[in-house]
Amino acid sequence: MNRVAQRRPGVGVTAVSIAVLLFGLNASSVKVILGTGINTEQLVLFRTLFTALLAGAVLLLTNRKAFRMSRNEMPLFIFYGIFGIGMMQWTYSNAVSLLPISVALLIEYTSIALVPIVSLFLFKERVLPRLWLGILLVLVGLAVVSNIWDSQLDPIGLLWATGAAICVTIYFITGEHTQRTRDAMSTLFYSFLVAAIFWGIVNLLNPTPGFDINKSFELAGNLAGTSWPVWAGLLWIGIMGSFVPMWLDYIALGNLSATAVGVIATAETIFATVFAWLWLREEMTTLEVFGGLIVITGIVLAETSRKRT
Repeated sequence: MNRVAQRRPGVGVTAVSIAVLLFGLNASSVKVILGTGINTEQLVLFRTLFTALLAGAVLLLTNRKAFRMSRNEMPLFIFYGIFGIGMMQWTYSNAVSLLPISVALLIEYTSIALVPIVSLFLFKERVLPRLWLGILLVLVGLAVVSNIWDSQLDPIGLLWATGAAICVTIYFITGEHTQRTRDAMSTLFYSFLVAAIFWGIVNLLNPTPGFDINKSFELAGNLAGTSWPVWAGLLWIGIMGSFVPMWLDYIALGNLSATAVGVIATAETIFATVFAWLWLREEMTTLEVFGGLIVITGIVLAETSRKRT
């Protein structure tokens, strides 16, 4: 069944907006948890496996028929799970660990320019010229938010962020394609299951030292002095930084185009910058606030310029 005709744009906008807020908070959460000694490969394995198991449990209780998968779907989900989920989370985590959060996300969200370009050339998706002005405003606003010209940027971090931009492009385009025939929860289950299997194999081939999940760590920044056990931090990231926002993202992709979801999702940079300022004391200037307003203007302009078919 093709679900495009059943799209509800209002549901999509609401879902991606909540997801963006949670992803913004997750950036600081990831940066703090990586300071406990967990490496990025272990964190990605945990996030993908935890999300797959939770999504599988929900399906088992609510919609067992959704476990069915045709042979034709398998290659798409293998590609999507590895590159659109597993590699995306890995490159993102490495970028956030080496760069200021706002800068890492600025580079990652250059994918909003790649999504419509790829869609235009591969799928002949029609766009109005105003879309490109909106995307330009978003990128300019993100540059101001990140204060990129004054940042001491790690070149390796820049490479990780560039890789994240490519993976996010795959995530949005392929995610929208899967939502034409599948529901959000089964998409979440299979894409994260593939990613978990992939990173499980990687961790078996290249084992790393274990870590004590009962060890306490400080939340840092303005929350210094407050300690959590590592398992609690992982549980927070697994539920509120992965399962819930990713599920909402898939709901959004089932009700909006990949271009629309990608453009709205750039607001994650604003939320991430605010949370990094409030929590980790990463400074936020008046100029950066102004840049955030430019981003919002670009998002609205780009979203209202999509060609309705």
